[in-house]
Amino acid sequence: MKRLFDIFLGFLAALVLFLPALLVAFAVRLTSKGPALYWSARVGRNNVIFKMPKFRSMRVGTQAVATHLLADARSHLTPIGSFLRKSSLDELPQLWSILAGDMSFVGPRPALFNQQDLIALRTELGVHVLVPGLTGWAQVNGRDELPIPQKVELDAEYLMRQGFLFDIKILWMTFLKVIQCDGVSH
Repeated sequence: MKRLFDIFLGFLAALVLFLPALLVAFAVRLTSKGPALYWSARVGRNNVIFKMPKFRSMRVGTQAVATHLLADARSHLTPIGSFLRKSSLDELPQLWSILAGDMSFVGPRPALFNQQDLIALRTELGVHVLVPGLTGWAQVNGRDELPIPQKVELDAEYLMRQGFLFDIKILWMTFLKVIQCDGVSH
């Protein structure tokens, strides 16, 4: 049922957000050199690597690490990068990953391929069996502000509590967080 919900909502969102996504792509290309999309190597279900698209918010050539590991993340942002991240517009292309089955609307956020500490903790707690999500229980409870062990505890809680109504609650909380630009550190 979850996969059917993802496909239905994914197609609906793609239709509604097609024009805004085109405008964002144009704005990215207009304000910085390089492609509009950045394809990030991410860890999916059962620790399988997949390519996840995002609108590029960082300058071309920025090291592929979690932004909190960059010495000065703000210096790597494109002119509209901060806005894209705070508004979560950089996440729109992930609808592709949802429709392709690499992601779901709700699940733990997909780790970068080189976030070994996060990957190891998720594997230890069995979270790696979940399809990663556009949003998740950790995102609505702190997002960028949470240390990795706390994120993984929330991911493990999601593993135990997952279900349609809980996913709807997380989607609603995500909507509220995005509207308020809450929990984004850069």
